[in-house]
Amino acid sequence: MKNPIKQLIGQTAVYGLGIVLPRLLNYLLLTPFYTRIFDRATYGIITELYAYVVFLLVLLTYGMETGYFRYASNSERKERVYTTVLGSLFVTSTLFVIAMVLSSGSISRVLGYASNPEYIRWLAIIVAIDAFTSIPFARIRLLNRPGKYALIRIFEVSINIGLNLFFLLYCPNHTDSGLVSLVYNEEIGVGYVLISNVIASISKLVFLLPDALAAFKAKFDRQLLPVLLRYSAPLLIAGLAGTVNEALDRILLKHLLPLESNPMEQLGIYGANYKMAVLMTLFVQMFKYAAEPFFFSKSGDSNAKKLYADVMTFFVISGLFIFLLVNIYLEYFILFIGKDFREGVGIVPVVLMANLVMGIFFNLSIWYKLTNKTHFGAILVILGATITVVINVLFIPRYGYVASAWAHLICYTTMVVVSYTWSRKHYAVPYKTRRIAGYISVAVVIFFVNELFLQNMERMKEVFGLVLLGGFTALAIYRERSVFNAYKQG
Repeated sequence: MKNPIKQLIGQTAVYGLGIVLPRLLNYLLLTPFYTRIFDRATYGIITELYAYVVFLLVLLTYGMETGYFRYASNSERKERVYTTVLGSLFVTSTLFVIAMVLSSGSISRVLGYASNPEYIRWLAIIVAIDAFTSIPFARIRLLNRPGKYALIRIFEVSINIGLNLFFLLYCPNHTDSGLVSLVYNEEIGVGYVLISNVIASISKLVFLLPDALAAFKAKFDRQLLPVLLRYSAPLLIAGLAGTVNEALDRILLKHLLPLESNPMEQLGIYGANYKMAVLMTLFVQMFKYAAEPFFFSKSGDSNAKKLYADVMTFFVISGLFIFLLVNIYLEYFILFIGKDFREGVGIVPVVLMANLVMGIFFNLSIWYKLTNKTHFGAILVILGATITVVINVLFIPRYGYVASAWAHLICYTTMVVVSYTWSRKHYAVPYKTRRIAGYISVAVVIFFVNELFLQNMERMKEVFGLVLLGGFTALAIYRERSVFNAYKQG
C-alpha cells in the first residue's frame, strides 16, 4: 500500500513548483523591484488594485472549483461535470468583461482613478481569464498531473516578470530605441504592471486551450448545473466573506486613515511587509492545491479520519517551522524590500501566524465539505468577516495597519475554534489537539527567546537561532516518526 502521507507530501512538493516557485520568483524579483522603483504611495496603488482582484476572482468562480472536485471525483460522469462547469464559467466571465468595459469610466471615478479607466478594463481581463482557467487547472489537479500544472504556472509568471522588467526597467533607459518608441509610453507608468499581467494571463489561456477544448467531449448538462450551483453557492458566500478577511484591510486603510498620515504610503508599507510572510502564504496555498483533491479521494477509506488528523499535525509542524525560520532570520528576509518600506516589519510575526491559522481552518473545513453542509462554511467565514470589519473600522484610525494585521489573526483563530467545535458533532476527526497545542507552545517560547535575548546578541545569534530551530525540528521528528512509519508499513 502506498504511503498516503508521503503521497500528499510529494504532490504538495510538485504543486509547489507551480505555486511556490512562480510566486517566489515574483517575490524575489518583483517585490524588491517595485519597492525600489516606486515610491510608497505608488506601490500603494498596486496593493489596492490587486485587493479588488481577490474579491472579483472569488465572485467569478462562485465556488465551482470545489464543486467540480466534489462531483467529478470518483465519478463516471467526470467529463460531463467538467463541460458543465467550464461552460458556466465561460458565459459569466465573458459577460463580466463586457460589463466592466462598458462601465469602466464610472467605476474608475468611484475608486479614485478617474483619469485611468483603463485600469478597470485591464483588471477585468485579468480576473476573467484567471476565473475561466481555474477549471482547466482543477482538471489537471484532479488527473494528478502536477508537473503539467507547474510548467504552465512557471511559463505564465516568467512572461509576467520578463515584461515587468522590460517595461519598467529597460524601456525608461532606452527611449531612443525604435522598438521602445513603438511599445512604450512613459505616462502609463504603474499601468505597465497590469499590462504585463494581462499579456501573461492571455499566454496562459493559450497554453490551456487544449484542456479547455476537452470540455467539448461531453454535453453540457442542464440538470447537473443547478446541483452544482446549490452545492457551490454557500462556498461563494464563504469565499466572498473570506476575501473580506484577506483583502478588505487594503481597501479600508485608504479610507480610514487620517489624511495627514498619507494613507497611500501607509498602504504601500503594509502591502510590502505583508508579503514578508510569503513563505507561509505559499506553503498554505500549495498544501491547499494538493490537499483538496487528496481529501476527497480518501474520503471513502476506512481510516480517512485518522489520516486527516495526522495530516493536520504534520501541517502545523511544518507551518511552525516556517514561522520560526522567518522570525529568527528576519533581518535577512527584510532586505528583500526597499529601505523606505521596512518600518512596518513589526507586523510580520503576526501575519505569519495568521496565515498558519488560516491553513488550520482549511484543514478543518473538510468536515462540512464531505457532509455537503457547506452552509456551515459560509456561516464561519461570515463570522470571521464580521470580526475583520469591526476590528479594522474601530482600530485603523488609531493603530493603522497594525490593527489590520491583528484582525487577521483574531478572525482566523475565532473561525478555527468555532469550526472545530461544530466538527465534533457533524464529522468528528480525532485531531491531536493537545500535541498540536504543545508544538505551538514550544514555537511561541522559541519566538520570545529569540526576540528577548538572541536579537540583542552581537555575535553568534545566528548560530543560537539555528540550534533552537534544529531543536524544534528534532523534537517533531522524534515525536512523529512512529506515525509516519505506521503508514509506510501499512
